[in-house]
Amino acid sequence: MSIRVQDLTKEYGQSGSRRADGSLQKAVDRISLTVQPGEIVGFLGPNGAGKSTTMKITTGYLPPTEGTVEVNGFDIRTHPMEVRRSVGYLPEHNPLYLDLYVKEYLRFAGSLHGLKSRSLTQRIEDMIDLVGLGREQHKRIGQLSKGYRQRVGLAQALLHNPPVLILDEPTTGLDPNQLAEIRQVIRDAGRDKTVLFSTHIMQEVEAICDRVVIINRGKIVADGPLSQLRTASAGAGVVVVAEFETDLSSPALLAAVSGVEQVEPLGRGQYRITAGPETDLRGAIFRLAADHNLTLVGLRQQESSLESIFKELTR
Repeated sequence: MSIRVQDLTKEYGQSGSRRADGSLQKAVDRISLTVQPGEIVGFLGPNGAGKSTTMKITTGYLPPTEGTVEVNGFDIRTHPMEVRRSVGYLPEHNPLYLDLYVKEYLRFAGSLHGLKSRSLTQRIEDMIDLVGLGREQHKRIGQLSKGYRQRVGLAQALLHNPPVLILDEPTTGLDPNQLAEIRQVIRDAGRDKTVLFSTHIMQEVEAICDRVVIINRGKIVADGPLSQLRTASAGAGVVVVAEFETDLSSPALLAAVSGVEQVEPLGRGQYRITAGPETDLRGAIFRLAADHNLTLVGLRQQESSLESIFKELTR
């Protein structure tokens, strides 16, 4: 496996990081996960959940308090340089030398990984083409928009052709067209690399991830394929949105339908109706409308979105 995290804990013990009772603040609390070669995993969580800390430890940027982390078969404690050679890392706050030109910066970054002469020049050209920096390649980084700076950071992460990519908020600042392009870059990279990336854009995860890991308050609260998470979420109930021509005189009509557990008025004749697992309310609601001479203009069953699953697990 390319990434193996076992019982990882990170505590911050400075005076400003202690709780009111004097205990240490745990940014990461005994988490374990593995990411296989060729797998693209979305690492999700609210701000402060421990995502960036976990990524920084995995790249060797921060030491763990407890637990073990292996990347490409190398332990981050005993073989830190081998880990760094194996990883392409784009941190949350993309650190770039703004006075350098794009090619100049990539040449510097490539030299740190031991790339030289023609192979380095060719690799730079390939990365510029891959991430769509062609028209901006002769500019200073400080002249670039935030979206293009993200592309420079991504090119840097891919430059030495690492087997593992760790990307912390890689699509920050990109417009919709750029999002689609970078999404394709990540998807293509995942064909022969291990990719672990964090984002707050749920559509990105739904579009390109094989698996989703959700962390909250330093602990993993979900780990699995999106389809599996949706199935687990659906076990909590089925949701139907019914839309009538006008507001009902009494929503109790809907509440009286067999299997209904909750009715929530949404306004403008719309109602969100929750029932028990594996209960299909649509036929019963249609018959109710016919029996009471109500004009039903819309009826749909809601599938659990990643966003709703995320809110449910992290609120």
